[in-house]
Order: sequence, then C-alpha cells, then structure tokens
Amino acid sequence: MNTERYKVGELRPSQIMFSFGIGAVVDLPNLSVMVMGLNEWDTALSDPLAEERLLAAVCEKLGSQVQKLIPPPVPLSDPRGAISPLGQAAKVGIPVSPFPGWGVCQACRLLAPFSSSMFTLKNDLYRPDKTRYIHGNCTKSGKYPPTVIPARFLVACSQGHLDDFPWLYFIHRGQGECPGRLRLEEAGISGSAADVIVKCDRCGASRSMAAAFGNTGQQNMPQCRARHPHLRNFHDDGCSEQMKSILLGASNSWFPVTLPVLSIPGTSNSLGQLVETHWATLKEISDASQVDLLRRIGQLKAFSQYSDIDLWQEIQRQQSPNPAQSEDVRNLKLPEWEVLSNANPDLNTANFRLKPEGPPTGYGTYFTKTVLVERLREVRALIGFTRIESPGDLSDIGDINDVTLAPLSRELPKWVPASDIRGEGIFLQFREDAIANWIERYPALEAYEEQSHMAHTQWRCARNIDNPAENFPELRYMLLHSFAHALMRQMAIECGYAAASLRERIYSSRRGDDVLMAGILIYTASPDSEGTLGGLVGLGKPVVLGRHIDQALEQIGLCASDPLCAEHESLQDGTLHGSACHACLFSPETSCERGNKYLDRALLVTMVNQTTENFAFFQPE
Repeated sequence: MNTERYKVGELRPSQIMFSFGIGAVVDLPNLSVMVMGLNEWDTALSDPLAEERLLAAVCEKLGSQVQKLIPPPVPLSDPRGAISPLGQAAKVGIPVSPFPGWGVCQACRLLAPFSSSMFTLKNDLYRPDKTRYIHGNCTKSGKYPPTVIPARFLVACSQGHLDDFPWLYFIHRGQGECPGRLRLEEAGISGSAADVIVKCDRCGASRSMAAAFGNTGQQNMPQCRARHPHLRNFHDDGCSEQMKSILLGASNSWFPVTLPVLSIPGTSNSLGQLVETHWATLKEISDASQVDLLRRIGQLKAFSQYSDIDLWQEIQRQQSPNPAQSEDVRNLKLPEWEVLSNANPDLNTANFRLKPEGPPTGYGTYFTKTVLVERLREVRALIGFTRIESPGDLSDIGDINDVTLAPLSRELPKWVPASDIRGEGIFLQFREDAIANWIERYPALEAYEEQSHMAHTQWRCARNIDNPAENFPELRYMLLHSFAHALMRQMAIECGYAAASLRERIYSSRRGDDVLMAGILIYTASPDSEGTLGGLVGLGKPVVLGRHIDQALEQIGLCASDPLCAEHESLQDGTLHGSACHACLFSPETSCERGNKYLDRALLVTMVNQTTENFAFFQPE
C-alpha cells in the first residue's frame, strides 16, 4: 500500500473484500491508515476480471456507467527476483492516507493533529513496517525521538460518515476553541475510557473520555459533519445524525457490502468457453479487422488453433443481447442452480468441473442427488459499505436496495474492486416431495413462519429499513440454511477444515417463483492451497457424506447451551434465529451468507429437553 509515495504495508486481495476495503482503517505496527476511494487508485497494472453476470448485477445497483471489475494492482515481477524499494514497482499498490488525523506522543502524551508541525513522518524504504510519526521536540524523550501513536478515539454515524474525534469541542464543552496544547493522560491501567483523561495545558480544562460514550455521550457530542475521509470531502447535503464515539479498530467501523457469483459456463462449445474466459478483452472488439490486429500483436495466443472468422463469429454471438440473461440480473443464483442441478459434465471447463453422484447413503428420501464440484471460481465485487449498523449480510440485489451504502468514489464509479478465488465444493439437491411432505406433516409450521416473519419485520423496523416486511427468505430457506450450517460445522470438526475456510451458498425459491429451487452448496473459497486439493470433494461420496450427515444431525440434537438455546425464540430479544447459538449452529461471519440469521435446529431434528413444537425434517428410521 502507498501513503504519499511510500510503501507502508501489505494486504491480500481477499482482505479488500472482507476486512480492509475502501473506507476501512488499517492498523499497521506504528501507523494507522485509511484505504482511499477509487479516484486515487492506479489500475494500469490490473487486468479486468471477466464475469458478465456479476457486472450486470453491479450495474443494477450502482448504475449502467460501471464498465469493469478490476482486482487490486499487482507490481510487475523483477527479473532479478526481489523488488527494489527504490524502483517503480515498490510504488505500485493501494492508495492510503494517515487516519485518524490526530496522534499522541508516547512520552509526553501530547495530543495534536499530524497536519501540524508537532509531528514528523519518518519513512523507512527498506523496512516499511517501521514507517511512523515521531515527536522531534519532545521534552521527555531520551536519545531518540519517541514514536507517535494514533489517537484511539473516532466518531461515526450510521450514514457511513467517519471523522476525527472533536477534541477541542469536547474538552471545552463547545465553548470556543482554546489555543492551548492538549494532553491525553492514562489515569489507570485498565485502558477503559473512564481511565483516559484529556487535558488542556493553557486553560486547565480536563474531561474523562467516558463522557463521550453511552447516554452521556449523546448529550456531549456535536452533530455529524458528514465527512467521508476516504474521498477527502464532506457530503453536500450534510447529515442530520449525531456523532457516535467509537474506538479505533472497532468492528462496527466498517461493514463491506459485496456481491458474489460463481463463474458458470454458458456453452459446451470449447471456443465459446475460451471466449468467455477472455471476455473482458474481447467484448470491446467491434470489427473483424480488430481480431487480426490483436493476433498480430500477440494478444490472442490462447486462440492459436482457431481462425479469425470462427473467433469473430463467436464474439458476435456473445455480444448479441440475451433476454433470458437480462431477466436473471436480480437473481444471481438461478443460473447457477440450473447448471448445478442439471450437472451436465459436457459443460466442464478449466474453472468449473462437475461430477454427479447419487444421494448420500441413508438419505435417498430427502435428497435427489449429490454433485461433486471438483473445480469452481468465485468472483466477488465490493459495491459499498456501511458503518455502525451491519447491512445484515445481504445476499441478493433485492436486499441491498433496502440500505444506504457509503460511496466508493466522489462521482458515480466506472469500475469497482473485485477478486476471484478458486475452490471446490459439494452440492446437495433436496427432494421437492420431501419438503412438501414435511410442510404437510406439521400444520403448525404456518404459525411458526408467521412468527419468524414478524421477527424479520421488527428487526428491520429497528434499523429504519424501508418496507420492513419485504425480502423475508421464508420457511424453505430457513430449513436449507440450518442444514448447511450443521453440515459445515461437522466438516470443520471431523475433517480438518478450518471453519472459516468453508462457505455456503443457499439455493431456495420463494412463493410465486417460476422455478423451484432447494439445494445447498458448501465450498472452499480460500486464497491459499487448502481450497483446491480435493479434500472437500472426497467427502462428497455417498457413503462418506451419509456418515457425516448422521453425525451432524446427532451433534445438533444437544447443545452445550441447552436448555436456553432450545427454548430460544426469534421474537424474544429482537434476533432473527430460533434454537441456534455459537455452540451449535453459528459459523464464522465470512462463511455464512446471512450473518448467522434465519437458523433453527428445531427444523432439522428433535432436540433434547425441547419444550417448543417439534418440526423435525429428518425423521429417525
């Protein structure tokens, strides 16, 4: 990453999607920086990712001006191996800027903005991790000037704004701005806000930072200034909300909103599949003569066995509008469901390979088939973010339209950051007659679904989401989602996979849909080699998978938090889950597409000490 023109650290491409994307604060060893907006990115060394379904979905949300999905820039490799810190390659990266803008001297406890003359940036070209601010004129320093650390208090609001803590306003209680120097003292060893006191050297004013939090903080903090530090501007319309104090590094300071899709082949034609792979480049061709030009300059080496005429005809075919695809823009999962449920090996490509198998042993009455996804590619695009309030881990465009996202650039973006990851997975297709028999077997499921819908509505009302009763995933989704979590936990416990290396993708239709969907895909999408060694596919054999389903259902019958977990209902405390907790069904945040919501193990099995209605989908033989 770069601040000014210096490298200060490193991030994985996947971290841009989940942890430290645009608008997020990155905590480095001696420095704290913010990832800047798209206006400051240099994409000259980034090749666009070809995934037209995802690009269409991004355009649906951000506008038709979005033209590309671009991964983070990667410096060109040096022929001699190592990259020189003085060369141009060392200056390639993601732009960042120091944030927060205030720092504290560790020796004299001086609190001042970095933009003042008090602190100096000391850059280390050969050890970027040692880049830091120093207090050169510190009166309490020894031989070397002390390192300045970032002030650990910020302010934010639920509209996506973030700002430096209003130190002068806070200590002087809004009564003018005394020019005296500020000190941030530690009165105790706990590190809590009550033990941190800010003082003014000139007027003697002092105040505990505890007054900036809770109900007291609501009375002491000013109105939000509508600042977007990642865009270096303030929102034109201002902000009506009040500032909320948060700590540097707080988990609620940045929530990414991403759209993921699986790259699925659109044709069994080998030339067509190859064109799809290179579509980010080929889609701009408007004339047959341009094909010959690209071949002359060495851009079509992958098409050496195909003539220019055949290639141009295939490009024209894929450039022609497809009404069926335009209708599926808002439902990213429907095309994936059709490919996975049909499991046609003729569509296999280098990035997508299916192998159909029978249902898990002992569960033929519940599942139609198992599909081993020996190779898959997931592409994910970052389209915005929120602060303070989580977006609820939205899984489709309909949900995303319900929330206000902080922008990625000053104007409408023409591209968005994206990353692609290779992995493998197991797809399980449920039998429609099994789901229908389950609903018929338990008439009380209708009342249960109404109660869950009510909890869904209340949860969205509490977060001021428009049309709170809409986008309820319905009972079918809750069944599939709960089973996916039970199976993922079993695989993580018994099969050696890290829990965060597994992900789920739920294919569930809603009432009124033309196509009935009922399936789950559990897959690895990890940037390291763990997701591509065939370990997960090996668990998909009918006998092995049947044994793991047995153990998964047995494990969730009794939870370590019972009877509290077994008696929990979604309407009790404003949650969106029933009998589920961290000891039985919850998974890591990056594994679940719904943020551990809409889960209930009572829908799967009969629980020990169960006091609520029995709705078990899986019946003992």
